[in-house]
Formats: sequence, C-alpha cells, structure tokens
Amino acid sequence: MAPAAEHGAVEDRLRDLIARGFQFLHPRDAEGELVAVVGVRAHHNVVDVLQLHAEDDATAFRIPGDERDIMAPSTTLWRCSGAAIEVLNALLALADPAPAAQTGDAAKGCWVPVRPGRARWVRATA
Repeated sequence: MAPAAEHGAVEDRLRDLIARGFQFLHPRDAEGELVAVVGVRAHHNVVDVLQLHAEDDATAFRIPGDERDIMAPSTTLWRCSGAAIEVLNALLALADPAPAAQTGDAAKGCWVPVRPGRARWVRATA
C-alpha cells in the first residue's frame, strides 16, 4: 500500500474504532511531546487496548476486565503488534466474547488525569 493511501486507511480504521466505542487518550512526556495514541474499549468484561506509536509501530491487546494495570497487564487474552494498519485491521476483526463467556457485568472505568499530559485508566469497582 502506498504511504498516502496507508495513512488514510489508518485514519479510517481509527474512526471505525471510535464508532465501536473506543475512547482515546494522547499521553505526553515531561516536555509535552506526544508519546502515543492510546485507545481503550471496556466491554463484555474485557478491555481492548490500542497503543499507536507510529505507522510502523502499534500494539493492541485484550485483557480481562478486572486487570489492575491496563497499560502493563499481567494477563492478556489476545495480542497483536506490528504496522499500524495490520494491527488496526486485526483489532477490528477481533470478535466480542460470546455471551456464554460473560460474567454478567461489562468492564467499566474511566480515564483520570494524574498530572499534565498523563492519565490513568481506573477500573470501576461497583
């Protein structure tokens, strides 16, 4: 795929993720420079996470909804790394867990700012 076409395809896939309920955060370093684009979708008692560092450096993973640290999980149910377009396509192709596998409560939480340019995903406990 040509670079311009790939760039457009990445933007289209990011829009597809937003349509599926992903929320995005743009963490920054101490100097205020963008570190990554991070997307999170909590659903069906799992959390899907996308970390986009560059068009050739992306990682996506699915973790249990009760994972304590979504940015450094101890358990992953699915993982994909590589070029952004490949990771985004794999993430969009990932099926939601079957209803029989659900425990009844969808994973819930929110982003909480911890300092300028930084936020942390806090899992809801009730």
